[in-house]
Amino acid sequence: MQGDSFSLLLARGTLCTMRTVITSPDGTPASRFAFGTMQFGDAADEAASRAMFDACLAAGITHFDTAHLYTDGAAETLLGQFAAPHRDRLTIATKAGYSGGAGRANILAQFDISRQRLGMDKVEILYLHRFDPDTPLEETLETFADLRARGQIDHVGLSNFAAWQVMKAACIAARFDLTISILQPMYSLIKRQAEVEILPMAASEGMVVAGYSPLAGGLLTGKYARGETGRLTGNERYAVRYGQGWMQEAAVHLSQIAQELGTDPATLAVAWAAQHPARPVPIISGRSAAQIAPSLAALEFDMDAALYARMATLSPAPPPATDRTEEA
Repeated sequence: MQGDSFSLLLARGTLCTMRTVITSPDGTPASRFAFGTMQFGDAADEAASRAMFDACLAAGITHFDTAHLYTDGAAETLLGQFAAPHRDRLTIATKAGYSGGAGRANILAQFDISRQRLGMDKVEILYLHRFDPDTPLEETLETFADLRARGQIDHVGLSNFAAWQVMKAACIAARFDLTISILQPMYSLIKRQAEVEILPMAASEGMVVAGYSPLAGGLLTGKYARGETGRLTGNERYAVRYGQGWMQEAAVHLSQIAQELGTDPATLAVAWAAQHPARPVPIISGRSAAQIAPSLAALEFDMDAALYARMATLSPAPPPATDRTEEA
């Protein structure tokens, strides 16, 4: 259910066009892009992190994403310091449960630490960072419901969940008068699995999708073709994730299109990730204000249908979820 067929379903009203509205404490809507703080306190020191935060504010970004796991807590601590003077108009998201499981005690303990680091009594979004097959979802979601009842969270999010896991969680959450508001899958021009079920499901159920790694670990910036270093050269997991030859070729072709259009490949990559009919929210990130500037430029980039389709041909579309392709 991709491309034209997805748009047709939206036009017919088969898919829900009303999705959850996420706002800050003063009612400011969460921005079209989010900024991810995974680099804060690690690849980006405090000064570089502050410069990126300020650049995002200047560009109109109000949605900032972090996690208990990131950089041993430095990411949450720095974000809390930077966000404090602007708190009422910002949407803050953090995550718990990547390590230690999704049991009640672990979620509560990690979230308490996260709030202390952030210097915040509450956050707008709390994600379960990944699916935990060893903990009943009833226990996890009842814990999230308790946190909402305490006024410590507004919205429940799920990160790195398959579509069936999301819907299982949604059914269980309803028992606690809870809804799943937002999902966080990987999504980029060369990681398109979310198009098969996650994006259509989210559109149908009114869930926001905040896609991470729209630049594919920096591959789609073209920097590795130029001989530069980054996550793909220094992190084995990223090297495997983006190590297929066709992915390198796609990055080269994307750079050629960018040169032809007089723009940056990162701008094109982020704009493309935001252009899907389900209107996903790209989570941009980087190590410096200069590095994230092309991603921020995607906020103002006008991508027409022809360019979107042309870029889509750079990578194979994932197969549909059903074998009844003659009915697609």
